Amino acid sequence: MIDMADMMSVIQKHRGDAVVVPAHRAGVAWPEFSDNQERDISSAAMSKCSSLGLGVSLAQPGTKVIIMDGDGSLRMNLGSMVTIANKGPKNLYHFVLENGMYATTGGQPTPGKDIVSFRDMARAAGYAAAYEFDDLEDFATQIGKVLGETGPVFVCVKTVPNPRGRGQRDQEGGQRHRRRNNAEAMHGLRKEFGVD
Repeated sequence: MIDMADMMSVIQKHRGDAVVVPAHRAGVAWPEFSDNQERDISSAAMSKCSSLGLGVSLAQPGTKVIIMDGDGSLRMNLGSMVTIANKGPKNLYHFVLENGMYATTGGQPTPGKDIVSFRDMARAAGYAAAYEFDDLEDFATQIGKVLGETGPVFVCVKTVPNPRGRGQRDQEGGQRHRRRNNAEAMHGLRKEFGVD
C-alpha cells in the first residue's frame, strides 16, 4: 500500500499546469503539496468529484485535469465512470485512492472492498487505459508514462487507510495552507482560464 502523502508528492512533481480536483480526504491533504492552488478545485458535494472533473476537462480540452477520487466517493457515483468513458476527454486522469473505507466519516468499511476491482470496472466502462498500483516505487516510476497517455486514463492507487478521527475536522482547518471555499476556488480557476 502507498501512503497518500507519498502519492501526492509524486503527482505534484508531474502535474505541470494541470487542474487538480481532489475529493474529501484528498482535498484536505492536497493543499500541503500543491504549488498552484489557483488550479485546484475541491468538490464539496459528496461523491461528485469525478463529475466536476469531467466538466472541467470538457470545458478546457487543452488543459490536463487530474481527479483524486476516493473509493467510497466513487462507489456513490459509479455511473460517472461510464459517462467519462462515453465523453472520452483526452485530457482527463482519474485517480482513485482506494483505502477500503469511508475515511471522511470515520473509517467505516466500504462494501465489496476485497471484491471490487476499480481498474477492471474502468476498462469495462471504456476508459482508454486503466492502471492499479500498490507499490510506491512502481507508481513513481510509471507516473510520467501514465500522465503522458491520451485519456481518459484511470489509475487506482491502493493507499494506507487514514480515517478522520473525532474532532479532526476542526484541527484540519488550522493547517499550513488554508483550504479555499468553493466560491474562492471557482473564482481562482475562472481567473486562471481568463473567463472571469
